[in-house]
Amino acid sequence: MADGAATLLVRLMQDSHTATLEQLPGMIAGYAAQAGLRDAAVLVVDLRETVLRQLTGRGPDAGAGGQEFTVRGSLPGQAYQRVSLICEPEGTDDRPDRWRWWVAVTDGVERLGVLRADTETDDAATRQALRDLASMTALLLLSKRSFSDSYARLVRTEPMNVAAEMQWNLTPPLAYAGQDAVVGAVMEPAYEMGGDAFDYAVADRTLHLGVFDAMGHDTAAGITASVAVAACRNARRQGASLTETSRRVENALVRQFGTSRYVTATLADLEMTTGRLTWINRGHPLPVLLRDNRWTLDLDCPPAGPMGAQLGLPVRECSEQLEPGDRLLLYTDGVVEARDGHGRQFGRDRFIDFVRRQHSGGHTVHETLRRLMAAVLDHHDGRLEDDATVLLTEWRGGHQERLTP
Repeated sequence: MADGAATLLVRLMQDSHTATLEQLPGMIAGYAAQAGLRDAAVLVVDLRETVLRQLTGRGPDAGAGGQEFTVRGSLPGQAYQRVSLICEPEGTDDRPDRWRWWVAVTDGVERLGVLRADTETDDAATRQALRDLASMTALLLLSKRSFSDSYARLVRTEPMNVAAEMQWNLTPPLAYAGQDAVVGAVMEPAYEMGGDAFDYAVADRTLHLGVFDAMGHDTAAGITASVAVAACRNARRQGASLTETSRRVENALVRQFGTSRYVTATLADLEMTTGRLTWINRGHPLPVLLRDNRWTLDLDCPPAGPMGAQLGLPVRECSEQLEPGDRLLLYTDGVVEARDGHGRQFGRDRFIDFVRRQHSGGHTVHETLRRLMAAVLDHHDGRLEDDATVLLTEWRGGHQERLTP
């Protein structure tokens, strides 16, 4: 079965090259059936990671007539949260030996949704075939979503403003794992984003990180953040240092807006082989380091002032040696300043304690962030007045095998 299933996956990949997103559900189900995986279906997660929606290939969102499950409180939701394979009995009186499976669909550590399939066997080969099909499904979704409006509609649960449209198209994936490092990110309000942005990229052995917060909460703020991120990437890809990168960002903002718009930011470089972290502070909340899930370190660095304000303050690069298992938190002030109905802030201490407790519960970086933002939204009655962004990086330091669940 293993060799036959592998051949089928290769054929599925080859046949998918000219397929549209709408054709994927039928193709995946057809090839899965040949491998003994019956009634296969794909469900994708929405932007806020609250619901899983079936990709049917029908209708303007390619999801007409499909099932929908909550991430909280459902079996497919459990498979998604745990990044695991979950089985439920699906047998009937005349066919008692049938199982229904739910398996997380991931690209590395980026969670895209879950795959459902029924089988007549429960053995190691069946479970491996399910995992293999889920991996191929992830690659197929990634190859189609960038040019599919249907996919964009399917993963949205409410209308999106123009600023958020720009930011979501600018950001890298919300999850990454490789070379001893894991990165996760989350942004809210997902559909009304203003001036927040994050960025990360890998070049050789260096992981570049950045969190940005542009003045305001409107389309102009979104444009300002977009210019800052683009200028940062442009400088970085020309080999500029952190200090020089921030100066080029400032110059780009001043050329475009004068001194009427500015952006605060933390920019950082992590050498993934050694764990050496270098960063600069451009008027942004200080990074937080969680060590051994017990100690909290504020990574202090003299601020150089927001980029675009032309304050002329010196830019200083600071550094810290990370230890295996350290978690680095870069965030915007909207996370800690979210207020409840009585005016009480979510607060830095609650923010850090929440991340620590989720880590103690064995949750991945990405599940921790999903739960964190749900808690922030609950604290603010489901609607934030300011953008809230978190970029969480964990350095595994020689434990590459632990990068994925």
